[in-house]
Amino acid sequence: MTYFILGVLAPIILNLLHMIIGIYVVVARGSVMSLGFTAVSFLTKSMGMVFLLWLGLTEFNLNFKIYVPLLSFFWLMTHFVEAFVIQHYMEQNVSKSIQDIQL
Repeated sequence: MTYFILGVLAPIILNLLHMIIGIYVVVARGSVMSLGFTAVSFLTKSMGMVFLLWLGLTEFNLNFKIYVPLLSFFWLMTHFVEAFVIQHYMEQNVSKSIQDIQL
């Protein structure tokens, strides 16, 4: 159960929170501010990943051969989902004149 909570649910919830804030930043502040938030988000997600690794390996004594791949897989997959969702909202936020010049 601990593997599921820390290895699956924790990265999904953390990336979901970042995605919700990222969507707000894109819609309310624009694509340039979203780029800045993405840089800060990279740092906070990295700190979250290190914290989850520390928590699972030292505090709960989880088997690293199971826990690290599980955490990394769900972290990466939710990160990809977040990237495509944010890109979708960025494309919707582009003005019509810029869309006309793009190929």
